[in-house]
Amino acid sequence: MGPIVTAFIMPYACMPCVSLGSARDTRTDDQGWTVHHVPLHVMAARSFSSATSGSLAATLRSWTNEALAELAERRTDLVVPAPVGFDELADRARTVLSVTRALDLLDAFTLRVLDGLRLIAVNGVADVGRLATITPDRSGVDAAVARMRALALVWGPDEALRYPSSVAEAAGPYPAGLGRDAAELSEESARLVADPAALRRAVMAAPPQARTVLDRLAEGPPIGTVAGAYEREPETPVRWLIARGLLVPVDDDTVELPGEVGRLLRRDDGPLGRLPRQPEPDGTRRLSPGDVDPHAAAQVIEAVRLTEELLTTLAVEPVTSVKAGGMGMQGLQRIVKTVGVTLAQAATLLEAAYAAGLLGSPGAWLPSLAFDAWRSKTVEERWTRLARAWLDAPRDARLVGNRTASGRGATVLGPDLTSLSAPRYRRRALGLLAEYAPGTPVPEDTAVAILAWRTPRRHTEDGVRAALAQASLLGITARDALSTFGRRLLDAGADDPLGVRADEPDPVEEALRDVLPPATEELIVQSDLTVIVPGHPSPLLTSELAVLADAESPTTYRVSPDSLRRAMDAGYSSEDITGVFTRRSLTPLPQALTYLIADVWRRHGGLRVGEVGSYLRGDDTAALTAILADRRLAPARLRRLSDTVLVSPLSMTEVMTLLRRGGHAPVAEDATGAIIADRTETPRAPTASRPEVPADPTPRLHGAPLHAIIDQLRTGDERAEPAPPRPADDLVELLRQALPKRRLVWVEYEAKHGEMVRKLLRPVSIGSGYLRAEDKRTDMLHTIALHTIRSVTIASV
Repeated sequence: MGPIVTAFIMPYACMPCVSLGSARDTRTDDQGWTVHHVPLHVMAARSFSSATSGSLAATLRSWTNEALAELAERRTDLVVPAPVGFDELADRARTVLSVTRALDLLDAFTLRVLDGLRLIAVNGVADVGRLATITPDRSGVDAAVARMRALALVWGPDEALRYPSSVAEAAGPYPAGLGRDAAELSEESARLVADPAALRRAVMAAPPQARTVLDRLAEGPPIGTVAGAYEREPETPVRWLIARGLLVPVDDDTVELPGEVGRLLRRDDGPLGRLPRQPEPDGTRRLSPGDVDPHAAAQVIEAVRLTEELLTTLAVEPVTSVKAGGMGMQGLQRIVKTVGVTLAQAATLLEAAYAAGLLGSPGAWLPSLAFDAWRSKTVEERWTRLARAWLDAPRDARLVGNRTASGRGATVLGPDLTSLSAPRYRRRALGLLAEYAPGTPVPEDTAVAILAWRTPRRHTEDGVRAALAQASLLGITARDALSTFGRRLLDAGADDPLGVRADEPDPVEEALRDVLPPATEELIVQSDLTVIVPGHPSPLLTSELAVLADAESPTTYRVSPDSLRRAMDAGYSSEDITGVFTRRSLTPLPQALTYLIADVWRRHGGLRVGEVGSYLRGDDTAALTAILADRRLAPARLRRLSDTVLVSPLSMTEVMTLLRRGGHAPVAEDATGAIIADRTETPRAPTASRPEVPADPTPRLHGAPLHAIIDQLRTGDERAEPAPPRPADDLVELLRQALPKRRLVWVEYEAKHGEMVRKLLRPVSIGSGYLRAEDKRTDMLHTIALHTIRSVTIASV
């Protein structure tokens, strides 16, 4: 096997398009674009003169204020800072950076149409009608051209449509994935493609492996890598193609497929190929809201429960904050294992809680004081706060573990997870689901394909998939469809930016309350001391069970001697415990429970520990004798003062811990002999930490400020003093196109005293209003003011 050609991957994405019809005058298409067709007469020819050339500045000057406002909103870089006139506005619109940003706004269909215009253009001027010669399908082309007009990427009539020469640099040198003409690559290839019959015979004679290489490069891009491109031996599929002029080496390890060969191999669909259309979900699969909302509601309950359990576990086992910020990975793994979730799930829920103000970091990560108020609220209130915080948090949990610039891995709640693009991905992904009728499932792969079609140049598949996975975890989506309350979540606040109606019922909570099963206040106690909650428990029932029993699952608890002792230590009497279970239970209490409560209560407080170091007293002398003889309690160093009193040099807390480990049930008492209830406070962070919102560098202009800029633009343009004449756009574009290839051009310009001079020049550079070019005949370097140029013609020599 010889060297295998590897094609470079270029940003040519395939996406479907909705047919939008033609765009004439002013109208709005179904993607929300307001398109303006400005019928300016422009000539399409190889030679242009300043008297007849079209001008982007003149085109923009003729637009309505509404059209300019839409342009400024989509291409804000054109008006920030505010330009002094339309000439400056047009100059900005043609720069590489601005054109690159504008191309990022286009869908795959429109980008492919732009590629088609570049393929048929002569000196930067294209006839839209000629697209029919390079693609079999022209439906939707007029709407695509209208979208590009609205962005000032093209201008002029359809018969002579112009675009900036900087498009080649911004979009790449190979429109539609086709290589350069053979004449630009090598004489051998040029001779081959000059004879169509010989070219077909050469392609048909290619061995199978060589033909595979040709077909791969014909799909685009036309560039491949191979070791020793200029070497002849040994013969490999690639070198076979090079020897016959079907591939051309462009450097030591790179080959290029001539454009004529690529067109021949695309003969079935034309050089441009079939225009990519937007993918659509399977229309045969349809669910009702009743099939989606219950599943989403169940996940809502689970998300709230897991968040509460994560933060409760964090209070018991605080995770140290690492030096760079965020949670230590070892401590986080411990929490993940305890709760029984994956690292990705824990990261999503903890980041949502962080954004909601439920966490703080006074040296270690702990629940904040707001956590106690949060978990006392209803499920719909708790979930809404979490979901809103997640939706707009400038944080990206999928980056956990990624290597940062410093070489360390990004940590949960750390500064390296800050991301301005994460909220945009979430809203784009969920907004796509919201576009379809309620209950319409959009599988993840389909959603990724649609969003990749809409913005292929700035699409990140991982970001979309992560957003959809996190939305499913939170219960915003279920069964690949958006829930009813998920739709409300996206819309909430959009029509009330000032919070004027803040006291009105929350639409998200209302929608969720309608589909959530009512919180239960009841339970069932079984004879094996298992407590079953038939539904999701209310906050009050949850807090009671947290004291009286041990959780085994979200709806299953177990009563044990330890759980009852814990309740009694907290101040519950046997009557209090029995009363809670009697009031809550749907069935009579089993005898086993009442006996267990009575037994634990009888032994509870039989031993009392106070401080000397500490002392231990009790009425049962036999029990004290047994304790004194118990080797497990030897670390307490107990000694007897009387039949009913033992003392220890250890603290009261240490002695109680040792006794409880030995199976005893001591209680603490104060100096008066009164029992001290266990009021140990769960640690809390005194203040909540919230993620910092980095400044968005992208300027935003809307409403009055935007229209003020447009008014200033028109006023300044009208009041400006007459400026030196500017060269027509066509002249500058033609010179810019000649620059990369150093092509010779005839330039006619006005010299001193008004004398017209015509020279054969090779452009070297264009900038600051001047053309610098070499004279073909004298080899002298000339500097010519652009505004003095009257005509430019590509030389045929």
